[in-house]
Amino acid sequence: MKINWKALIAAVYMSFVSMILLLVSMSAGQKIDLASADYYEEELQFQGKIDKTQRAAALTEPISWNVAEHHLEIHYPSVFSDSAISGKISLYCPSDDRNDRQFVVRAQNHGQALALTEIPAGRYKIQVDWRAGAQTYWNEGVVVIGR
Repeated sequence: MKINWKALIAAVYMSFVSMILLLVSMSAGQKIDLASADYYEEELQFQGKIDKTQRAAALTEPISWNVAEHHLEIHYPSVFSDSAISGKISLYCPSDDRNDRQFVVRAQNHGQALALTEIPAGRYKIQVDWRAGAQTYWNEGVVVIGR
């Protein structure tokens, strides 16, 4: 059996080029989500976030949350009046930015309930940026919403 080296080299070269073109087209189609669209501005504000986190950790009664059957319950410290508490709650979904949600802090009886019908199932990083009186606080953690 006689081997045609020109045809063999051409076939190997064409296979390699086809494989590279396939990998390039697959990588070009990948969706890339940034943690935040304005991450540079957030980095400049990072020391303020550290200070807020330290103030929140120094509270005798920290903020807490848990997933109930039909809603996400957030409990605020009872040392503050409901009218003095304001801020925002961010639910960041690392796997899909379309599931990210933001809510306004509306404390009633030192708590707040967010309906699970407004939040798609998944793993979220919860970030609560809140104010009580003149002081600002920051709490974050992980919450899993399942159906």
